[in-house]
Amino acid sequence: MMSDFSKILIANRGEIACRVIRTAEVMGYDTVAVFSEADSQAPHTKMATEAVAIGPAPVGESYLSAAKIIEAAKKSGADAVHPGYGFLSENAEFAQACADNNLVFIGPSPQAITLMGNKAEAKRRMIKAGVPCVPGYEGEDQSDARFIAAAAEIGFPVMVKAAAGGGGRGMRLVARPEELPQALIAARSEAENAFGSGELILEKAVIRPRHIEIQVFADTHGNVLHLGERDCSIQRRHQKVIEEAPSPAVSEELRQRMGAAAVAAAEAINYSGAGTVEFLLSETGEFYFLEMNTRLQVEHPVTECITGHDLVEWQLRVARGEHLPATQADVTLTGHAIEARLYAEDPAKNFLPMVGTLLKWGTPSRDGLRTDHGLEDGFEVTPHYDAMIAKVIAYGQTREDARRKLISSLKDTLDLGLVTNRRFLLDCLKHPVFQEGGATTAFIDTHLPQAGREVAKPDFSALSLAAALHFLQRRHEQGSATDGWDSSGALSSPVTLMVEEDSTTLLVKLAGADRFHIQQGDEALELTVLDRTDSAIRYEIDGLRRTAHFAFDGAALFLRDGEAQFCSADITLAPAGNEASGGDGRIMAPMNGRVVDIHVTVGQTVTRGQTVASLEAMKMEHEITSRVDGIVTAIGANRDQQVATRALLVEIEPN
Repeated sequence: MMSDFSKILIANRGEIACRVIRTAEVMGYDTVAVFSEADSQAPHTKMATEAVAIGPAPVGESYLSAAKIIEAAKKSGADAVHPGYGFLSENAEFAQACADNNLVFIGPSPQAITLMGNKAEAKRRMIKAGVPCVPGYEGEDQSDARFIAAAAEIGFPVMVKAAAGGGGRGMRLVARPEELPQALIAARSEAENAFGSGELILEKAVIRPRHIEIQVFADTHGNVLHLGERDCSIQRRHQKVIEEAPSPAVSEELRQRMGAAAVAAAEAINYSGAGTVEFLLSETGEFYFLEMNTRLQVEHPVTECITGHDLVEWQLRVARGEHLPATQADVTLTGHAIEARLYAEDPAKNFLPMVGTLLKWGTPSRDGLRTDHGLEDGFEVTPHYDAMIAKVIAYGQTREDARRKLISSLKDTLDLGLVTNRRFLLDCLKHPVFQEGGATTAFIDTHLPQAGREVAKPDFSALSLAAALHFLQRRHEQGSATDGWDSSGALSSPVTLMVEEDSTTLLVKLAGADRFHIQQGDEALELTVLDRTDSAIRYEIDGLRRTAHFAFDGAALFLRDGEAQFCSADITLAPAGNEASGGDGRIMAPMNGRVVDIHVTVGQTVTRGQTVASLEAMKMEHEITSRVDGIVTAIGANRDQQVATRALLVEIEPN
């Protein structure tokens, strides 16, 4: 049965909305973007044929409101809805609401979403279909006592998981029996906040597995096939960071077995559309069903690269009732592709999500490179949505070709103004274990633990360039017609920079219209400016010529100089005085967010490392801990209160 539609509303935002719009328009469809108040000027709203406002920034009042999405479709005259991923993409009620309102839902049936949306029911179905599953407990009895008994039967370590969702929310690894009660409390709370359901399951923890997923596709005529596997083993907080296809650990024989299991899983629920069957691959070669995602995956571009097929195009063709564009025999895997997720987060602070303004954004354009994003200069990253801001993808004839291209692409990606994980991604890709194809889900904790994620401080050369740029910026703001050069002699000025929590004073002396002599203590160098725009500078030091990129935000300079990227503030003219840091006993919110709970009361004695508050931001729940031993003297926020960065949460008088 053919389903005719001509205008597609994309019920999503950011890079996936832009991605869907591109293919839809190539195929001749008009498109409709939706946007919250926070996204009113976002690129996806400008790319679409039309755009409709759907409410305030919080997702519950905009992107997660099925009623507002349906209303937007009616207002714009859209007759189909593509949900992207996240938000309502795996919401059976939303899929049914689309059908009830004569909108073609570009995805699987509500029944299939329901079956796979609950991990407990999905696992029961897969066991019945003969798909290998991890030993565990997925029963209806949700009491702590039943979970404790089940964990004892399964054997530790175990994994606590939210039955209704994924992405690491509501998931806890429990190594010992005494840790389980608190893990159940935390997982239920996070699952309830993220998915509206506190139902949990238990699974035997498979230690150091690989995370392998199979891309499946099915049409409404009973045809089902797979498009090979993706290796998604490099993860933090149970969320993927780097994905590649094919997996360096999967042989052709294993690919056929895993592919057959994935196809059986799809057939068992009468599936249609794009889906992903995820497996854990043990060190000994056994694989176990993990879950099935009933939507397009974030990492779908690597599959597109090695198969040559546009998966969004396939989704649209299946949605309008066509047969799959290929058979299993037609599917061939050529070359290798690797994708790195660029997150607005600080790896040195346990991947803490960050907010801010992207002052300067740029990506390289070379053969074999692709960047999926919805960004532009001045884009505001808010605490309301996921921290992933872009996907950087490289394709090559061999895995090493793809790895080297991706490293090059990340080096040349400009993300000035934000703290991102770009440097961390490079560290992952350059690590010998990854280079050799040996990464498991334990890769980050084992090889790049938090203690090793500190970013190196800028050296004297980088600080000198920053000082010169601050010096020129200050004179520009003061309206100097000579740009600092006076024919009667060289002009000099101290420049005091604040980088992180360190201040450094350098003496900057103009030795010519484009030449600087810069000194700090016993160190000195000559710097010549060869060319300068409002965001790039070409310069020479000791005969070596380089190009650096920069962006000013008031007194703050964001500078990329080779491998170094940092922010410096010119505090030369700042008034003297103590910075209002508040002391170690003042626990501040590390970002904008919602207070989930305050775990202490006034007068309570706390110890260093004790959790005192929980904050929800960027779809994750963050535990805020005390830095000191002491007594709580004040509570600065209430449960469910929205707080800004550095808002006082708890004040503690240190012992």
